[in-house]
Amino acid sequence: MTVQDALLFRDVRIGVIGGTGLYSLDGLKVVEEVAVETPWGHPSGAITIAETAGGNKIAFLARHGPTHHVLPSEVNYRANIAALKAVGVQAILAFSAVGSLREEIQPGDFVLIDQIIDRTKGVRADSFFTGTGVTAHASFGEPVSRALRALVAKRSDSVPAIGIHPSGTAVCMEGPAFSTRAESNLYRSWGASVINMTCIPESKLAREAEITYAVVCMATDYDAWRESEEPVTVAEVMKTMKVNAANAKALLLAVLPDLEQAVYNDPELALTSPEAGSMQHAFQQSPDKQAAAGKS
Repeated sequence: MTVQDALLFRDVRIGVIGGTGLYSLDGLKVVEEVAVETPWGHPSGAITIAETAGGNKIAFLARHGPTHHVLPSEVNYRANIAALKAVGVQAILAFSAVGSLREEIQPGDFVLIDQIIDRTKGVRADSFFTGTGVTAHASFGEPVSRALRALVAKRSDSVPAIGIHPSGTAVCMEGPAFSTRAESNLYRSWGASVINMTCIPESKLAREAEITYAVVCMATDYDAWRESEEPVTVAEVMKTMKVNAANAKALLLAVLPDLEQAVYNDPELALTSPEAGSMQHAFQQSPDKQAAAGKS
């Protein structure tokens, strides 16, 4: 199915991107699987369309593919965001496994980050406008939606066994190797809260696509900064992965009724209005100077 076909497919306004350990949705009725081809290629996998208890549709996409076969630097982020946009998604709630850079953020805790430090190395395609002949500059001072973060934070009591921190700064690094101790301590000195490998360029592309975006960061470990412990390993990450995935699903099910109300039933569209139409003043050139290929 091409993007053109998908545009006519469903009015699916809510999207969920699953990170490491979160490869499916539970507690929702699966309607069908949609394989979408975009101008930027194929996304990480088929999009699962599910129906909520409220009768609305939700789209789910596993960031690394259903079997976690795509490395962070090799994720086709443009295709992922374009495919979700094509089926109608207006708001994305993403989930991401992270390392904690703070003692108070314990493995198993969630962080609703509000800021991002980009430490990727330019190997990832991070704009829909690259190579199009169209120059656009998205506003990115607040990289995630304040309103969507607040909506999620209201349901923190749905997973009382863990701490859900209402704000924080994420460092996004290249990977796939984890940080050195020196790097981990450098990021701590910058005031960062957690570290991951995927929120850039995902959040940037969501902004260019005018999609409201927030990410729930799920701490799995203490990264490498703790001198009293061995640096993080995959084995350590896996210890908390299953618990994190279960808590993420519980949080999502608790948030969904409020999210559905915000995107389907609010005539003011307060949740999505800051991002909707936000790119209209982002273009450097006048329309007559923009390349035809880029405008399409």
